[in-house]
Amino acid sequence: MPFALWWIRRDLRLIDNAALSAALAEGYSILPVFVLDPHLMAIPAEKRKAFLFNGLRRLRQDLMDRGSDLLLRKGDPREVLARILTESGAVKIFAEEDYTPYAQRRDQQVGQSLPLQRVLGATVHHPSAVVKSDGKPYSVFTPFSKVWKALPFPSSPPDSAPRWLGDCPRLEGEPIPEGALLSGFPASEEEANLRLAAFLRESVGTYAENRDRLDLPGTSMLSPYLRFGMISPRRAAWLAYQCIREAQDAESRRGAETFLNELVWREFYHAVLYHFPQVLKTAFQPSLRSIPWREAPDDLHAWQQACTGVPVVDACMRQLNNLGWMHNRGRMIAASYLVKDLLIDWQDGERWFMRQLIDGDPAANNGGWQWTAGVGTDAAPYFRIFNPVSQGKRCDPQGAFVRRWLPELARVPLEHLHEPWLMPEDVQRASGCVIGKDYPAPLVDHREAKERTLRAYQSSRARPRQ
Repeated sequence: MPFALWWIRRDLRLIDNAALSAALAEGYSILPVFVLDPHLMAIPAEKRKAFLFNGLRRLRQDLMDRGSDLLLRKGDPREVLARILTESGAVKIFAEEDYTPYAQRRDQQVGQSLPLQRVLGATVHHPSAVVKSDGKPYSVFTPFSKVWKALPFPSSPPDSAPRWLGDCPRLEGEPIPEGALLSGFPASEEEANLRLAAFLRESVGTYAENRDRLDLPGTSMLSPYLRFGMISPRRAAWLAYQCIREAQDAESRRGAETFLNELVWREFYHAVLYHFPQVLKTAFQPSLRSIPWREAPDDLHAWQQACTGVPVVDACMRQLNNLGWMHNRGRMIAASYLVKDLLIDWQDGERWFMRQLIDGDPAANNGGWQWTAGVGTDAAPYFRIFNPVSQGKRCDPQGAFVRRWLPELARVPLEHLHEPWLMPEDVQRASGCVIGKDYPAPLVDHREAKERTLRAYQSSRARPRQ
């Protein structure tokens, strides 16, 4: 049988892998390949790389169980793949399409000299398929989601992996780099499927009601697995549709529909990045590209290190710094505080999240930051500013989340937990939390910061567009 390379990038799975399936359907024996791209490996994201390396290690075991193996090489992808084609005698390369600007440039360069076939798989629908009647892309989520849902849904995905990938040549490769094990996120396709099944069985029915609660296990925590393709978005969406069809009551149906909407948000942000790659460098809204941000390195560092003096913000940041993951509502709260309370450039926050998150995805991360900052597509109005105290009380009403991540506040009475700087001095001493000593005072007064931010945004809107 002729050989083909399966060039693995962010699709570390065997079940419902479109690139792998396409190669097998054309009758090829498969040589699985992963290239350690120096450009990507240089990105300072140690937790995310550890998750990737652990996932590759588990994928290799899954491949070996099927008589195959994973060939790992280091270097420029075009040069590495050309050498492997020569050494193996393979005649074609199959890969799942990616939509970041770097990936698009890389794949175009590879395809100019090598037999590369890209296959849809990172999203359910290709970004170019979800467009207006005149072919222009959407920049607002609601009409995008309506068109996305109106498109024919692909056939039901397979629920098992290929049993045999054919005989392939054994070539010498690099060892998989070591990666620290990450608490709470075993990196494997098996874990992704177990996690999705448990969420759909136990939590999807209350997802609409509980997804904003920081103190409850109300979300799927699937984002790292979708980021690295340990589960296919088509499979996740198809199972969400199944839950909608089989819902026993209105609440359960609403929960499944809300979960599906979150998957569509992911597709929306991929489409935005595909059609508007400039968003990685600047605000989508031209009128908000001249905001006079504060140069406040000490405040930025305090935010990064969970020392803002606002418990819900610090708890969210401590979750991020420890787990490499943060609850989606927490991301909004922490981002809003940096941008709207501290008036620090949203791109500084975007970079920090990409450095820390194991699910750091350029499309979703950029989309979320621009939305919260009020400068992006379909953005929240720039004048909508989260009150972090109100957010803490609403999303962590009993304080369990704050107490978990900020043990120095463990004995603070609930009535003061979300704004401990208002505690009387005797209560501070009794609770073992003296503000300014055991826990920092807030960096800013929210009311004053809000007025400052509104003036800054309005000044940008008043300037002539470049």
